[in-house]
Amino acid sequence: MAKGRPKKEQAGTGGSVDQGAITGYEAELWGMADALRGSMDASEYKHVVLGLIFLKYISDAFEERHAQLAAEQAEGADPEDPDEYRAENVFWVPSEARWAGLQDAARQSGIGEMLDDAMDAIEHDNPVLAGVLPKDYARPELDKVRLGQLIDMVGNIRVGDAEARSKDVLGRVYEYFLSQFASAEGKRGGEFYTPRCVVKLLVEMIEPYSGRVYDPCCGSSGMFVQSVEFIRAHATGNGNGGGAAPGSRADISIYGQESNYTTWRLAKMNLAIRGIEGQIAHGDTFHNDRHPDLKADFILANPPFNVKDWGGDRLTDDKRWRFGVPPPRNANFAWVQHMVHHLSPSGIAGFVLANGSMSSQQSGEGAIRQALVEADLVDCMVALPGQLFYSTPIPACLWFVARGRSGGRFRDRRGEVLFIDARKLGHMIDRTHREFGDGDIARIAGTYHAWRGSADGEYADVPGFCKSASLKDVGQNDHILTPGRYVGIEPEEEDDEPFEDKMRRLVARWREQQAEAARLDAEIEKNFEMLGFGKDAVP
Repeated sequence: MAKGRPKKEQAGTGGSVDQGAITGYEAELWGMADALRGSMDASEYKHVVLGLIFLKYISDAFEERHAQLAAEQAEGADPEDPDEYRAENVFWVPSEARWAGLQDAARQSGIGEMLDDAMDAIEHDNPVLAGVLPKDYARPELDKVRLGQLIDMVGNIRVGDAEARSKDVLGRVYEYFLSQFASAEGKRGGEFYTPRCVVKLLVEMIEPYSGRVYDPCCGSSGMFVQSVEFIRAHATGNGNGGGAAPGSRADISIYGQESNYTTWRLAKMNLAIRGIEGQIAHGDTFHNDRHPDLKADFILANPPFNVKDWGGDRLTDDKRWRFGVPPPRNANFAWVQHMVHHLSPSGIAGFVLANGSMSSQQSGEGAIRQALVEADLVDCMVALPGQLFYSTPIPACLWFVARGRSGGRFRDRRGEVLFIDARKLGHMIDRTHREFGDGDIARIAGTYHAWRGSADGEYADVPGFCKSASLKDVGQNDHILTPGRYVGIEPEEEDDEPFEDKMRRLVARWREQQAEAARLDAEIEKNFEMLGFGKDAVP
Protein backbone atom coordinates (compact mmCIF):
# COMPACT_ATOMS: atom_id res chain seq x y z
CA MET A 1 0.00 0.00 0.00
CA ALA A 2 1.06 3.61 -0.48
CA LYS A 3 2.81 4.87 2.61
CA GLY A 4 2.12 8.18 4.33
CA ARG A 5 5.64 9.48 3.84
CA PRO A 6 6.51 13.17 3.63
CA LYS A 7 6.74 14.31 0.00
CA LYS A 8 10.09 15.52 -1.26
CA GLU A 9 10.29 18.70 -3.30
CA GLN A 10 10.57 17.95 -6.99
CA ALA A 11 12.80 20.01 -9.20
CA GLY A 12 10.90 21.99 -11.72
CA THR A 13 7.49 21.60 -10.12
CA GLY A 14 7.40 24.64 -7.89
CA GLY A 15 7.18 28.34 -8.56
CA SER A 16 6.11 29.81 -11.84
CA VAL A 17 6.08 27.62 -14.90
CA ASP A 18 6.93 28.70 -18.39
CA GLN A 19 3.71 28.31 -20.35
CA GLY A 20 5.14 29.57 -23.64
CA ALA A 21 4.58 27.66 -26.84
CA ILE A 22 7.12 25.07 -27.95
CA THR A 23 7.94 26.87 -31.16
CA GLY A 24 8.27 24.46 -34.06
CA TYR A 25 8.55 21.40 -31.79
CA GLU A 26 5.16 19.93 -32.63
CA ALA A 27 5.66 20.62 -36.33
CA GLU A 28 9.09 18.95 -36.29
CA LEU A 29 7.67 15.83 -34.63
CA TRP A 30 4.79 15.75 -37.10
CA GLY A 31 7.19 15.99 -40.02
CA MET A 32 9.13 12.99 -38.77
CA ALA A 33 6.02 10.96 -37.99
CA ASP A 34 4.38 11.77 -41.33
CA ALA A 35 7.52 10.72 -43.19
CA LEU A 36 7.13 7.25 -41.67
CA ARG A 37 3.47 6.93 -42.69
CA GLY A 38 4.23 5.63 -46.16
CA SER A 39 1.04 4.69 -48.01
CA MET A 40 -1.05 4.12 -44.87
CA ASP A 41 -4.32 6.04 -44.74
CA ALA A 42 -4.27 8.93 -42.27
CA SER A 43 -7.44 7.65 -40.58
CA GLU A 44 -5.59 4.44 -39.60
CA TYR A 45 -2.18 5.95 -38.97
CA LYS A 46 -3.45 8.41 -36.37
CA HIS A 47 -4.28 5.55 -33.98
CA VAL A 48 -0.83 4.02 -34.49
CA VAL A 49 0.96 7.28 -33.69
CA LEU A 50 -1.29 8.64 -30.96
CA GLY A 51 -1.35 5.27 -29.19
CA LEU A 52 2.46 5.23 -29.06
CA ILE A 53 2.64 8.82 -27.84
CA PHE A 54 0.14 8.01 -25.10
CA LEU A 55 2.11 4.93 -24.08
CA LYS A 56 5.29 7.02 -23.93
CA TYR A 57 3.52 9.58 -21.76
CA ILE A 58 2.35 7.13 -19.11
CA SER A 59 5.76 5.43 -19.22
CA ASP A 60 7.58 8.71 -18.55
CA ALA A 61 5.33 9.52 -15.60
CA PHE A 62 5.69 5.96 -14.30
CA GLU A 63 9.49 5.91 -14.59
CA GLU A 64 9.78 9.24 -12.79
CA ARG A 65 7.62 7.97 -9.92
CA HIS A 66 9.52 4.65 -9.97
CA ALA A 67 12.83 6.49 -9.48
CA GLN A 68 11.37 8.49 -6.59
CA LEU A 69 10.15 5.33 -4.87
CA ALA A 70 13.44 3.53 -5.43
CA ALA A 71 15.21 6.40 -3.69
CA GLU A 72 12.80 6.12 -0.76
CA GLN A 73 12.99 2.36 -0.21
CA ALA A 74 14.81 2.88 3.08
CA GLU A 75 11.72 4.77 4.26
CA GLY A 76 9.43 1.91 3.33
CA ALA A 77 8.61 2.73 -0.29
CA ASP A 78 8.00 -0.11 -2.72
CA PRO A 79 8.60 0.81 -6.39
CA GLU A 80 6.67 -2.30 -7.53
CA ASP A 81 3.51 -1.55 -5.53
CA PRO A 82 0.75 -0.29 -7.90
CA ASP A 83 -0.92 1.62 -5.07
CA GLU A 84 2.15 3.83 -4.73
CA TYR A 85 1.41 5.12 -8.24
CA ARG A 86 -2.35 5.34 -8.00
CA ALA A 87 -2.00 7.44 -4.85
CA GLU A 88 -0.27 10.07 -7.00
CA ASN A 89 -2.66 9.73 -9.97
CA VAL A 90 0.04 8.00 -12.01
CA PHE A 91 -0.92 5.05 -14.20
CA TRP A 92 0.62 1.74 -13.13
CA VAL A 93 2.68 0.20 -15.97
CA PRO A 94 3.33 -3.55 -15.63
CA SER A 95 6.82 -4.79 -16.42
CA GLU A 96 5.95 -6.18 -19.88
CA ALA A 97 4.58 -2.79 -20.99
CA ARG A 98 7.44 -0.52 -19.95
CA TRP A 99 8.89 1.66 -22.65
CA ALA A 100 12.55 0.73 -22.22
CA GLY A 101 11.87 -2.91 -23.04
CA LEU A 102 9.66 -2.04 -25.99
CA GLN A 103 12.21 0.33 -27.45
CA ASP A 104 14.97 -2.28 -27.08
CA ALA A 105 12.79 -4.63 -29.15
CA ALA A 106 11.71 -1.99 -31.69
CA ARG A 107 13.66 -3.59 -34.55
CA GLN A 108 12.43 -7.11 -33.89
CA SER A 109 9.79 -8.71 -36.11
CA GLY A 110 7.51 -9.41 -33.14
CA ILE A 111 7.29 -5.78 -31.97
CA GLY A 112 3.64 -5.54 -33.09
CA GLU A 113 2.57 -8.38 -30.81
CA MET A 114 4.61 -6.93 -27.96
CA LEU A 115 2.85 -3.58 -28.29
CA ASP A 116 -0.59 -5.20 -28.37
CA ASP A 117 0.26 -7.22 -25.26
CA ALA A 118 1.55 -4.06 -23.56
CA MET A 119 -1.69 -2.19 -24.29
CA ASP A 120 -3.73 -5.14 -22.98
CA ALA A 121 -1.69 -5.26 -19.78
CA ILE A 122 -2.06 -1.52 -19.15
CA GLU A 123 -5.82 -1.67 -19.66
CA HIS A 124 -6.07 -4.68 -17.34
CA ASP A 125 -4.26 -2.87 -14.50
CA ASN A 126 -5.90 0.53 -15.12
CA PRO A 127 -9.68 0.00 -15.51
CA VAL A 128 -10.26 3.64 -16.46
CA LEU A 129 -8.48 2.86 -19.75
CA ALA A 130 -10.49 -0.29 -20.51
CA GLY A 131 -11.30 -0.49 -24.21
CA VAL A 132 -9.50 2.77 -24.96
CA LEU A 133 -6.00 1.90 -26.18
CA PRO A 134 -5.27 0.69 -29.74
CA LYS A 135 -4.37 -2.99 -29.91
CA ASP A 136 -3.84 -3.73 -33.59
CA TYR A 137 -0.10 -3.17 -34.01
CA ALA A 138 0.42 -6.83 -35.01
CA ARG A 139 -1.75 -6.65 -38.12
CA PRO A 140 0.19 -7.78 -41.21
CA GLU A 141 -0.41 -4.62 -43.25
CA LEU A 142 1.41 -2.46 -40.69
CA ASP A 143 5.05 -2.21 -41.82
CA LYS A 144 7.08 -3.35 -38.80
CA VAL A 145 10.26 -1.61 -39.99
CA ARG A 146 8.46 1.73 -40.08
CA LEU A 147 6.80 0.90 -36.75
CA GLY A 148 10.23 0.34 -35.19
CA GLN A 149 11.45 3.66 -36.58
CA LEU A 150 8.37 5.38 -35.18
CA ILE A 151 9.05 3.88 -31.73
CA ASP A 152 12.61 5.21 -31.88
CA MET A 153 11.30 8.67 -32.83
CA VAL A 154 8.75 8.76 -30.00
CA GLY A 155 11.36 7.38 -27.61
CA ASN A 156 13.49 10.48 -28.07
CA ILE A 157 10.91 12.86 -26.65
CA ARG A 158 10.02 13.39 -23.00
CA VAL A 159 6.29 13.90 -22.69
CA GLY A 160 5.34 12.58 -19.27
CA ASP A 161 7.89 13.73 -16.69
CA ALA A 162 7.15 16.59 -14.29
CA GLU A 163 8.67 19.31 -16.46
CA ALA A 164 6.91 18.13 -19.60
CA ARG A 165 3.60 17.79 -17.74
CA SER A 166 3.94 21.30 -16.33
CA LYS A 167 4.22 22.62 -19.88
CA ASP A 168 1.56 20.22 -21.22
CA VAL A 169 4.01 18.99 -23.85
CA LEU A 170 1.98 15.90 -24.65
CA GLY A 171 -1.27 17.87 -24.71
CA ARG A 172 0.17 20.22 -27.29
CA VAL A 173 1.72 17.44 -29.36
CA TYR A 174 -1.48 15.38 -29.19
CA GLU A 175 -3.66 18.32 -30.23
CA TYR A 176 -1.26 19.35 -33.01
CA PHE A 177 -1.26 15.80 -34.37
CA LEU A 178 -5.06 15.67 -34.18
CA SER A 179 -5.25 18.88 -36.21
CA GLN A 180 -2.80 17.58 -38.81
CA PHE A 181 -4.65 14.27 -39.13
CA ALA A 182 -7.91 16.21 -39.44
CA SER A 183 -6.39 18.24 -42.25
CA ALA A 184 -5.09 15.10 -43.96
CA GLU A 185 -8.47 13.39 -43.72
CA GLY A 186 -10.40 16.41 -44.95
CA LYS A 187 -14.15 16.06 -44.40
CA ARG A 188 -13.77 12.97 -42.19
CA GLY A 189 -11.34 14.91 -40.01
CA GLY A 190 -14.08 17.26 -38.91
CA GLU A 191 -15.78 14.34 -37.16
CA PHE A 192 -13.16 14.21 -34.42
CA TYR A 193 -11.54 17.66 -34.35
CA THR A 194 -12.85 21.20 -33.96
CA PRO A 195 -10.22 23.89 -34.62
CA ARG A 196 -8.76 25.19 -31.39
CA CYS A 197 -9.62 28.82 -32.12
CA VAL A 198 -13.32 27.95 -32.51
CA VAL A 199 -13.34 25.95 -29.30
CA LYS A 200 -11.54 28.75 -27.48
CA LEU A 201 -14.07 31.30 -28.72
CA LEU A 202 -17.01 29.20 -27.51
CA VAL A 203 -15.40 28.66 -24.11
CA GLU A 204 -14.38 32.29 -23.68
CA MET A 205 -17.92 33.41 -24.45
CA ILE A 206 -19.84 31.15 -22.06
CA GLU A 207 -17.13 31.09 -19.33
CA PRO A 208 -17.62 27.66 -17.72
CA TYR A 209 -15.99 28.45 -14.38
CA SER A 210 -17.86 25.84 -12.34
CA GLY A 211 -20.74 23.41 -12.71
CA ARG A 212 -21.76 20.64 -15.08
CA VAL A 213 -20.28 20.84 -18.61
CA TYR A 214 -21.79 18.68 -21.35
CA ASP A 215 -20.96 17.90 -24.97
CA PRO A 216 -23.42 15.49 -26.65
CA CYS A 217 -21.09 14.87 -29.63
CA CYS A 218 -17.72 15.34 -28.00
CA GLY A 219 -15.36 14.13 -30.73
CA SER A 220 -11.87 13.98 -29.23
CA SER A 221 -12.92 16.04 -26.15
CA GLY A 222 -11.45 19.36 -27.27
CA MET A 223 -14.30 21.32 -25.66
CA PHE A 224 -13.56 19.81 -22.25
CA VAL A 225 -9.82 20.33 -22.51
CA GLN A 226 -10.28 23.98 -23.44
CA SER A 227 -12.80 24.47 -20.60
CA VAL A 228 -10.26 23.28 -18.05
CA GLU A 229 -7.53 25.40 -19.66
CA PHE A 230 -9.86 28.41 -19.48
CA ILE A 231 -10.38 27.95 -15.75
CA ARG A 232 -6.66 27.64 -15.13
CA ALA A 233 -5.84 30.67 -17.28
CA HIS A 234 -8.41 32.82 -15.48
CA ALA A 235 -7.63 31.49 -12.01
CA THR A 236 -6.42 34.89 -10.75
CA GLY A 237 -9.61 36.56 -11.91
CA ASN A 238 -7.81 38.70 -14.48
CA GLY A 239 -7.20 36.16 -17.24
CA ASN A 240 -3.43 36.21 -16.72
CA GLY A 241 -3.24 32.82 -15.07
CA GLY A 242 -0.93 31.86 -12.28
CA GLY A 243 -3.55 31.06 -9.67
CA ALA A 244 -3.90 27.38 -10.48
CA ALA A 245 -1.07 25.08 -11.29
CA PRO A 246 -1.33 22.95 -14.41
CA GLY A 247 -2.82 19.63 -13.43
CA SER A 248 -4.99 21.11 -10.69
CA ARG A 249 -8.61 20.00 -10.82
CA ALA A 250 -11.09 22.54 -12.04
CA ASP A 251 -14.44 22.93 -10.29
CA ILE A 252 -16.41 21.39 -13.13
CA SER A 253 -18.00 18.02 -13.78
CA ILE A 254 -17.64 16.73 -17.33
CA TYR A 255 -20.22 14.71 -19.25
CA GLY A 256 -19.93 13.70 -22.86
CA GLN A 257 -21.06 11.22 -25.48
CA GLU A 258 -19.58 10.12 -28.79
CA SER A 259 -21.13 7.70 -31.29
CA ASN A 260 -17.95 6.76 -33.18
CA TYR A 261 -16.03 4.14 -31.20
CA THR A 262 -12.55 5.03 -32.46
CA THR A 263 -13.19 8.72 -31.84
CA TRP A 264 -14.47 7.88 -28.34
CA ARG A 265 -11.11 6.23 -27.68
CA LEU A 266 -9.30 9.40 -28.81
CA ALA A 267 -11.49 11.41 -26.43
CA LYS A 268 -10.70 9.19 -23.47
CA MET A 269 -6.96 9.37 -24.16
CA ASN A 270 -7.11 13.15 -24.67
CA LEU A 271 -8.60 13.61 -21.19
CA ALA A 272 -6.37 11.00 -19.56
CA ILE A 273 -3.13 12.62 -20.69
CA ARG A 274 -4.20 15.83 -18.98
CA GLY A 275 -5.47 14.18 -15.81
CA ILE A 276 -9.04 15.30 -16.49
CA GLU A 277 -11.82 13.09 -15.17
CA GLY A 278 -15.06 12.88 -17.09
CA GLN A 279 -18.01 10.65 -17.79
CA ILE A 280 -17.54 10.09 -21.52
CA ALA A 281 -20.03 7.57 -22.84
CA HIS A 282 -20.07 5.72 -26.15
CA GLY A 283 -23.35 5.56 -28.06
CA ASP A 284 -25.83 7.33 -30.33
CA THR A 285 -26.94 10.51 -28.56
CA PHE A 286 -30.37 10.60 -30.20
CA HIS A 287 -31.31 6.94 -29.82
CA ASN A 288 -29.35 6.01 -26.68
CA ASP A 289 -28.90 9.13 -24.57
CA ARG A 290 -26.42 8.00 -21.93
CA HIS A 291 -27.06 11.02 -19.69
CA PRO A 292 -30.87 11.16 -19.82
CA ASP A 293 -31.38 13.00 -16.52
CA LEU A 294 -28.51 15.48 -16.86
CA LYS A 295 -29.28 19.19 -16.55
CA ALA A 296 -26.09 20.96 -17.55
CA ASP A 297 -24.95 24.43 -16.58
CA PHE A 298 -22.86 24.70 -19.74
CA ILE A 299 -23.14 22.91 -23.07
CA LEU A 300 -20.45 23.14 -25.74
CA ALA A 301 -20.76 21.27 -29.02
CA ASN A 302 -19.87 21.06 -32.68
CA PRO A 303 -22.45 18.62 -34.09
CA PRO A 304 -21.94 17.17 -37.56
CA PHE A 305 -23.61 19.48 -40.10
CA ASN A 306 -26.86 18.55 -41.88
CA VAL A 307 -26.84 14.83 -40.99
CA LYS A 308 -29.44 13.02 -43.10
CA ASP A 309 -29.40 9.46 -41.75
CA TRP A 310 -29.95 10.18 -38.06
CA GLY A 311 -33.07 8.02 -37.72
CA GLY A 312 -35.47 10.86 -37.00
CA ASP A 313 -38.45 8.93 -38.35
CA ARG A 314 -38.18 6.64 -35.29
CA LEU A 315 -38.25 9.53 -32.80
CA THR A 316 -41.26 11.58 -33.87
CA ASP A 317 -42.83 11.44 -30.39
CA ASP A 318 -39.64 12.14 -28.45
CA LYS A 319 -40.05 14.37 -25.39
CA ARG A 320 -37.08 16.50 -26.46
CA TRP A 321 -38.96 17.98 -29.43
CA ARG A 322 -40.82 20.66 -27.44
CA PHE A 323 -40.49 23.22 -30.24
CA GLY A 324 -41.38 21.01 -33.18
CA VAL A 325 -40.46 17.65 -34.69
CA PRO A 326 -37.12 17.95 -36.55
CA PRO A 327 -37.14 16.92 -40.20
CA PRO A 328 -36.16 13.25 -40.62
CA ARG A 329 -33.51 14.13 -43.22
CA ASN A 330 -31.67 16.87 -41.32
CA ALA A 331 -30.53 16.62 -37.69
CA ASN A 332 -29.62 20.29 -37.13
CA PHE A 333 -32.68 21.16 -35.04
CA ALA A 334 -32.63 17.78 -33.34
CA TRP A 335 -29.23 18.78 -31.94
CA VAL A 336 -30.52 22.22 -30.92
CA GLN A 337 -33.52 20.80 -29.08
CA HIS A 338 -31.50 18.00 -27.48
CA MET A 339 -29.19 20.64 -25.98
CA VAL A 340 -32.06 22.86 -24.85
CA HIS A 341 -33.62 19.79 -23.19
CA HIS A 342 -30.43 19.21 -21.18
CA LEU A 343 -29.97 22.81 -19.97
CA SER A 344 -30.38 23.60 -16.29
CA PRO A 345 -32.79 26.44 -15.30
CA SER A 346 -29.91 28.93 -15.58
CA GLY A 347 -27.82 27.04 -18.14
CA ILE A 348 -26.26 28.30 -21.37
CA ALA A 349 -25.25 26.44 -24.50
CA GLY A 350 -22.83 27.50 -27.21
CA PHE A 351 -22.55 25.37 -30.33
CA VAL A 352 -21.58 25.36 -34.00
CA LEU A 353 -24.14 24.80 -36.74
CA ALA A 354 -24.30 25.08 -40.50
CA ASN A 355 -25.29 28.50 -41.79
CA GLY A 356 -28.54 27.11 -43.15
CA SER A 357 -29.83 26.72 -39.60
CA MET A 358 -30.18 30.52 -39.36
CA SER A 359 -32.52 30.90 -42.31
CA SER A 360 -33.88 27.57 -43.58
CA GLN A 361 -37.65 27.32 -43.92
CA GLN A 362 -37.65 23.74 -45.20
CA SER A 363 -39.45 20.83 -43.52
CA GLY A 364 -40.64 22.88 -40.57
CA GLU A 365 -37.21 24.21 -39.58
CA GLY A 366 -38.41 27.81 -39.81
CA ALA A 367 -41.27 27.05 -37.40
CA ILE A 368 -38.89 25.42 -34.90
CA ARG A 369 -36.52 28.39 -35.08
CA GLN A 370 -39.45 30.77 -34.57
CA ALA A 371 -40.59 28.79 -31.52
CA LEU A 372 -37.09 28.94 -30.02
CA VAL A 373 -36.93 32.71 -30.54
CA GLU A 374 -40.41 33.33 -29.13
CA ALA A 375 -39.55 31.17 -26.10
CA ASP A 376 -36.80 33.75 -25.44
CA LEU A 377 -34.06 31.14 -25.57
CA VAL A 378 -31.83 32.59 -28.30
CA ASP A 379 -29.22 34.81 -26.65
CA CYS A 380 -26.64 35.50 -29.35
CA MET A 381 -25.80 34.59 -32.94
CA VAL A 382 -22.32 34.83 -34.45
CA ALA A 383 -21.60 34.55 -38.18
CA LEU A 384 -18.19 32.98 -38.81
CA PRO A 385 -15.86 33.39 -41.79
CA GLY A 386 -15.30 30.55 -44.21
CA GLN A 387 -12.35 28.14 -44.15
CA LEU A 388 -12.22 27.75 -40.36
CA PHE A 389 -13.09 24.06 -40.41
CA TYR A 390 -11.28 21.04 -41.82
CA SER A 391 -14.55 19.31 -42.65
CA THR A 392 -15.94 22.03 -44.95
CA PRO A 393 -14.78 25.28 -46.57
CA ILE A 394 -18.24 26.83 -46.24
CA PRO A 395 -18.96 29.29 -43.41
CA ALA A 396 -20.72 28.20 -40.26
CA CYS A 397 -22.27 30.03 -37.32
CA LEU A 398 -22.37 29.93 -33.55
CA TRP A 399 -25.62 29.71 -31.60
CA PHE A 400 -25.88 30.68 -27.96
CA VAL A 401 -29.10 29.68 -26.23
CA ALA A 402 -29.77 30.33 -22.55
CA ARG A 403 -32.37 29.79 -19.90
CA GLY A 404 -32.90 32.23 -17.07
CA ARG A 405 -32.30 35.36 -19.15
CA SER A 406 -34.36 37.44 -16.72
CA GLY A 407 -31.40 38.32 -14.53
CA GLY A 408 -29.35 36.63 -11.86
CA ARG A 409 -25.67 36.57 -12.81
CA PHE A 410 -26.25 38.93 -15.75
CA ARG A 411 -28.68 41.68 -16.71
CA ASP A 412 -32.24 41.04 -17.86
CA ARG A 413 -31.91 40.22 -21.56
CA ARG A 414 -35.47 39.10 -22.23
CA GLY A 415 -36.84 40.30 -25.54
CA GLU A 416 -33.38 40.88 -27.05
CA VAL A 417 -30.94 38.97 -29.24
CA LEU A 418 -27.33 39.97 -29.91
CA PHE A 419 -26.09 39.56 -33.48
CA ILE A 420 -22.34 39.56 -34.26
CA ASP A 421 -20.97 39.42 -37.79
CA ALA A 422 -17.41 38.07 -37.54
CA ARG A 423 -17.03 37.12 -41.19
CA LYS A 424 -14.25 39.65 -41.77
CA LEU A 425 -12.17 38.56 -38.79
CA GLY A 426 -9.35 36.03 -38.69
CA HIS A 427 -6.29 35.45 -40.84
CA MET A 428 -5.18 32.76 -43.29
CA ILE A 429 -2.67 30.28 -41.82
CA ASP A 430 -2.19 28.47 -45.12
CA ARG A 431 -3.77 28.40 -48.55
CA THR A 432 -7.01 26.73 -47.38
CA HIS A 433 -7.42 27.39 -43.66
CA ARG A 434 -8.32 30.48 -41.65
CA GLU A 435 -7.83 31.04 -37.94
CA PHE A 436 -8.98 33.50 -35.29
CA GLY A 437 -6.23 35.27 -33.38
CA ASP A 438 -6.44 36.08 -29.67
CA GLY A 439 -7.48 39.65 -30.55
CA ASP A 440 -10.38 38.40 -32.68
CA ILE A 441 -11.56 36.11 -29.89
CA ALA A 442 -11.27 38.89 -27.31
CA ARG A 443 -13.26 41.28 -29.51
CA ILE A 444 -16.14 38.85 -30.09
CA ALA A 445 -16.29 37.55 -26.51
CA GLY A 446 -15.86 41.05 -25.06
CA THR A 447 -18.77 42.34 -27.13
CA TYR A 448 -21.01 39.54 -25.86
CA HIS A 449 -19.95 40.03 -22.25
CA ALA A 450 -20.54 43.79 -22.40
CA TRP A 451 -23.98 43.20 -23.92
CA ARG A 452 -25.09 40.69 -21.28
CA GLY A 453 -23.63 42.79 -18.48
CA SER A 454 -20.78 40.56 -17.33
CA ALA A 455 -17.91 42.88 -18.24
CA ASP A 456 -16.76 46.39 -17.52
CA GLY A 457 -17.79 49.00 -20.03
CA GLU A 458 -20.99 49.79 -21.85
CA TYR A 459 -22.22 47.89 -24.86
CA ALA A 460 -22.86 49.85 -28.06
CA ASP A 461 -24.01 48.72 -31.50
CA VAL A 462 -21.24 48.84 -34.10
CA PRO A 463 -22.51 49.11 -37.70
CA GLY A 464 -21.25 46.18 -39.73
CA PHE A 465 -20.21 44.19 -36.64
CA CYS A 466 -22.82 43.91 -33.88
CA LYS A 467 -26.43 44.80 -33.17
CA SER A 468 -28.77 44.22 -30.22
CA ALA A 469 -32.15 43.51 -31.83
CA SER A 470 -35.56 43.17 -30.26
CA LEU A 471 -37.71 40.10 -30.77
CA LYS A 472 -40.04 42.37 -32.72
CA ASP A 473 -37.19 43.13 -35.14
CA VAL A 474 -36.47 39.42 -35.47
CA GLY A 475 -40.15 38.69 -36.12
CA GLN A 476 -40.26 41.32 -38.84
CA ASN A 477 -37.38 39.43 -40.49
CA ASP A 478 -39.36 36.15 -40.49
CA HIS A 479 -37.29 34.89 -37.52
CA ILE A 480 -34.24 34.58 -39.73
CA LEU A 481 -31.17 34.82 -37.50
CA THR A 482 -28.46 35.76 -40.01
CA PRO A 483 -26.42 38.57 -38.37
CA GLY A 484 -25.90 40.35 -41.68
CA ARG A 485 -29.61 41.24 -41.71
CA TYR A 486 -29.29 43.20 -38.49
CA VAL A 487 -25.81 44.66 -38.09
CA GLY A 488 -25.97 46.89 -41.16
CA ILE A 489 -23.03 48.05 -43.23
CA GLU A 490 -19.66 49.08 -41.88
CA PRO A 491 -19.18 52.81 -42.61
CA GLU A 492 -16.52 53.57 -45.17
CA GLU A 493 -13.55 55.56 -44.00
CA GLU A 494 -13.72 59.14 -45.17
CA ASP A 495 -11.06 60.12 -47.66
CA ASP A 496 -10.35 63.78 -47.02
CA GLU A 497 -7.15 63.94 -49.09
CA PRO A 498 -7.54 66.51 -51.91
CA PHE A 499 -7.58 64.97 -55.38
CA GLU A 500 -4.51 66.88 -56.65
CA ASP A 501 -2.44 65.91 -53.58
CA LYS A 502 -3.42 62.26 -53.94
CA MET A 503 -2.52 62.22 -57.65
CA ARG A 504 0.88 63.78 -56.98
CA ARG A 505 1.56 61.16 -54.29
CA LEU A 506 0.42 58.24 -56.46
CA VAL A 507 2.36 59.43 -59.54
CA ALA A 508 5.50 59.87 -57.44
CA ARG A 509 5.11 56.35 -56.06
CA TRP A 510 4.54 54.96 -59.57
CA ARG A 511 7.75 56.63 -60.83
CA GLU A 512 9.69 55.23 -57.88
CA GLN A 513 8.41 51.76 -58.67
CA GLN A 514 9.26 52.16 -62.35
CA ALA A 515 12.80 53.20 -61.44
CA GLU A 516 13.16 50.21 -59.13
CA ALA A 517 11.86 47.91 -61.86
CA ALA A 518 14.45 49.32 -64.30
CA ARG A 519 17.22 48.75 -61.75
CA LEU A 520 16.17 45.15 -61.20
CA ASP A 521 15.96 44.54 -64.96
CA ALA A 522 19.51 45.82 -65.32
CA GLU A 523 20.73 43.50 -62.56
CA ILE A 524 19.06 40.52 -64.20
CA GLU A 525 20.57 41.43 -67.59
CA LYS A 526 23.99 41.71 -65.96
CA ASN A 527 23.63 38.22 -64.52
CA PHE A 528 22.59 36.85 -67.92
CA GLU A 529 25.74 38.36 -69.49
CA MET A 530 27.93 36.77 -66.81
CA LEU A 531 26.38 33.40 -67.73
CA GLY A 532 26.96 33.98 -71.44
CA PHE A 533 23.37 34.76 -72.29
CA GLY A 534 23.58 38.51 -72.86
CA LYS A 535 21.78 40.45 -75.57
CA ASP A 536 24.56 39.81 -78.10
CA ALA A 537 24.64 36.06 -77.48
CA VAL A 538 23.63 33.90 -80.43
CA PRO A 539 20.35 32.10 -79.66
